[in-house]
Amino acid sequence: MTGPRVVPNPMRRLSRRLEKRQRPRFKGPSFNRMIPNILTMLGLCSGLTAMRFALEGRFGAAAVAVAVAGCIDGLDGRIARLLKATSRFGAEFDSLADFLCFGVAPAFVLYLWTLQSARGYGFMPCLMFSVCMALRLARFNASIDAGPHPAYQYNFFTGVPAPAGAGMVLFPLFLGLEGRAMGWPWLESFARHPAISAMALIGTAALLVSTLPVWSFKNFKVPSYYVLPLLLGTGLYAALLVADPWAAFAAAGLLYAGMLPFSVRSYRRLRAATEAV
Repeated sequence: MTGPRVVPNPMRRLSRRLEKRQRPRFKGPSFNRMIPNILTMLGLCSGLTAMRFALEGRFGAAAVAVAVAGCIDGLDGRIARLLKATSRFGAEFDSLADFLCFGVAPAFVLYLWTLQSARGYGFMPCLMFSVCMALRLARFNASIDAGPHPAYQYNFFTGVPAPAGAGMVLFPLFLGLEGRAMGWPWLESFARHPAISAMALIGTAALLVSTLPVWSFKNFKVPSYYVLPLLLGTGLYAALLVADPWAAFAAAGLLYAGMLPFSVRSYRRLRAATEAV
């Protein structure tokens, strides 16, 4: 005896053929998780471009390229946290990009702008600044794996951060470009003196490796009665940045340097309050 005859289902055959023709799935991170690393790479390219502009004698464009790298550096970490795309690779890549953009490029620009005339003596402050920047970034990476700290310490950096250090060390360049734009040769010649750039490099290098507590502004809360003045001040600064960018950059460096004593006072108050509790 023979069993009932099984009639093949054409739809089943068709589904099997379609399954065979499906494209294979690739394993890897999603594009959203790559966005922070792409931004870091763009910042690295901006720092390298600043060095190229300095070689061509376009020091204004070089300063803008370093500023663009600083803006990108302020965005990539925050975007990584928003997209939940933080990784050890991203942290290491960011530190390497920071060293070139903020540790090598500013010193390179200043050396070609004015310190080259002092030859070997002019290279010494540049070397010191780059070495201190590398030490500062290495200390920051080591602190990531350190044990937990008191809550108030997460609102402060230890020493001046890398982007702020680059902005402070380029203050003589901003001052010289402002003197050229305003037609004040005395200001440009003063800012272009090798001693001024050397002092800026050495002073900023000392702030980078110092234990000075500096506001990080990551968890900074603005009191309600300061919101309106802060918004108005930001609008005025944006207008100054458009009308006179070199004066705006120089003013930002002065404001940041003037903020450091208040940052130390705030840290000491928070530490005393925590110890009292």
